[in-house]
Amino acid sequence: MSEGGQQWQWSSRNRFDDTKSWWSGRLHCAAIFDAAHASEELTALEAKASAPDFWKDPDQAQQVLRRRRRLQDDRDLADSLRQKVSDLEVLVDWAGQGESVDDDLQAALDALATEVETGEIKKMLGGEHDDKNAILTIHPGAGGTESQDWAEMLARAYLRWAERRDFKVEIIEWQPGDEAGIKAATLTVTGDYAYGLLLAEAGVHRLVRISPFDQAARRHTSFASVFVWPELPDDVEVEIDEKDLRIDTYRSSGAGGQHVNVTDSAVRITHLSTNIVVSCQNERSQHRNRDAAMKVLKARLFDLRQKEQQEKLDQIGGEKKDIAFGSQIRNYVLHPYQMVKDVRTKFEVGAVDRVLDGDFDPFIKAYLMQKASAAHGAPSPKKSAVRSQKSEKS
Repeated sequence: MSEGGQQWQWSSRNRFDDTKSWWSGRLHCAAIFDAAHASEELTALEAKASAPDFWKDPDQAQQVLRRRRRLQDDRDLADSLRQKVSDLEVLVDWAGQGESVDDDLQAALDALATEVETGEIKKMLGGEHDDKNAILTIHPGAGGTESQDWAEMLARAYLRWAERRDFKVEIIEWQPGDEAGIKAATLTVTGDYAYGLLLAEAGVHRLVRISPFDQAARRHTSFASVFVWPELPDDVEVEIDEKDLRIDTYRSSGAGGQHVNVTDSAVRITHLSTNIVVSCQNERSQHRNRDAAMKVLKARLFDLRQKEQQEKLDQIGGEKKDIAFGSQIRNYVLHPYQMVKDVRTKFEVGAVDRVLDGDFDPFIKAYLMQKASAAHGAPSPKKSAVRSQKSEKS
């Protein structure tokens, strides 16, 4: 081999060794899959699931199935990671024999890193509802058209985020603003761990930019709030007294065809004892809009009752604060410089356009890592250790 080839071989082997050691350390320290114990538990769960009386207690059955699925996913992940490390060992051996495997080795390393990161995030999503679908609602703060436009920007960014992950999104409510933007939006996001991931986004989001609605081109600050609830399966019972509901119908204000706009198909439901208001205007049928609104109301009432039993009010739906300065979880600055910075984790990115195009995953991961560290009593990552991407281009 030439001197350059020897240098490549040395560099690749070192990089492989570092990657393998890093993965092995993660596997040991984070206990990605305790093979012996988990195999025994999985066998026991399989026996329970095959019992004739398994579905006599639906709630218990669902818990068993969820646990079985999580253990199966863990086992599949561990097997896949071991196979990828084995493949890397073969590639490095070939490189030592003079084979040109530069591209293959790079691709294998990238695939391993991606799968480790995916598995790491899933291991941090161990909450009771983390694996459920999500109901996401966005409201503008004070500021009229400016904040309503920011709320729409944020809603469309989450639509793109869901699209990136191949999640299915159903728009339950989309209330257009008077001049631009939206007054409110409610989305149902369907996909693996949608709620656990989106819970990291619950809170107030602050935008700083030169306003496109200001003829003097002055800088404006706008706020929008994001609330997240788990979508409940049909077997979860939430008692709702019909006498405690006020149901109003009205004409849809958004686009949706002639039939939607000329009939009172939109539905607004007010839960009188809690003053929770939900609405749906997406469907042509008043009956279907009522069903969709009731599903959102059910999730919100369940969330409220769960919070009443918890010491931390933000455990299920995210901490609710005033939609104003000082309460934001994240700042999006477009002028005089460009940066998105999470107030909680100090994670920051310079590629604002990329974030507004739905790239929230780095922020979600940083939040989950901080949350996991706090849960295990470990110190949160220091600000200097948080990856900064100020110089990245969109």
